[in-house]
Amino acid sequence: MLLQLEGIYRHYVNGNVQTQVLKGINLIVEKGEFVSIMGPSGSGKSTLLNIIGCLDKPSSGVYKFCGEQVERLNDSQLADIRNRSIGFVFQSFHLLRDLNAMQNVELPLIYRGLPQKERRTLAQAALESVGLSHRGHHRPTQLSGGEQQRVAIARAIAGNPKVILADEPTGALDSHTGENIMAIFQRLNSEMGIAIVQVTHDENISGYGHRVIHLLDGTIAREETLRVI
Repeated sequence: MLLQLEGIYRHYVNGNVQTQVLKGINLIVEKGEFVSIMGPSGSGKSTLLNIIGCLDKPSSGVYKFCGEQVERLNDSQLADIRNRSIGFVFQSFHLLRDLNAMQNVELPLIYRGLPQKERRTLAQAALESVGLSHRGHHRPTQLSGGEQQRVAIARAIAGNPKVILADEPTGALDSHTGENIMAIFQRLNSEMGIAIVQVTHDENISGYGHRVIHLLDGTIAREETLRVI
């Protein structure tokens, strides 16, 4: 088992107003699974992904990542999990404009404290895995949207994570480019065994995974199993 959420609630307080975003989420994601999370705006998709990614903590409930109870960890321990075990891919890429593709991919490895030669080897291999070894010295402004997202994926996998968390990874791309990105995700999942949890509003994109979780008003309304791992 990769991650387990039991009775997860998350609320936010603004003045005297308390807004309940997640309401008793129970979810298990196995190692090597590809899960899509869908739901209307305000259903809690991004909040759930932030908790899974150790970017936020639940108001109550238990979250275990690789058997470790996450809400008991301090900020330094959470940062270590994010750096070593989780790769993040976002709709807007989040590449640093002043760095070239290679340097962007290397960035999380710097925070891990790896020496330059090892960082460069891992970054080069990651770029090769997404078909961009020839674009390592190009800056984001010199790359297409699809290429920028592939750099973001390379950055996410350079440190050999257990899971990639993707928030609308094809939302800023045309349909053809989005299909190419999903093909890369499928290959990383099947060949490298990296689990993938993605948030998407696109039913076609959700169909690439093993299972679809449908959220509604902060609860899991239903689940669909598309294929067995």
